[in-house]
Amino acid sequence: MNADKVLDAKGLACPMPIVRTKKAIEELQTGQILEVQSTDKGSKNDLTGWANSTGHQLLESKEENGIYTFWIKKK
Repeated sequence: MNADKVLDAKGLACPMPIVRTKKAIEELQTGQILEVQSTDKGSKNDLTGWANSTGHQLLESKEENGIYTFWIKKK
């Protein structure tokens, strides 16, 4: 999936991936896609909940070799 911006949040513990995601998505235009990479296991639930509560769309997520990757479309 092509992203307009990639956020590297690997090595950060919650809530920092959420804090950085919020900041990064504010820099995007409506409809653009942010890719977030995290190593925090809690980020799956946190980013899913954050996207739902803020109205942004979590398009896809995957876990591979301990790296969680999310694609979020800005509302």
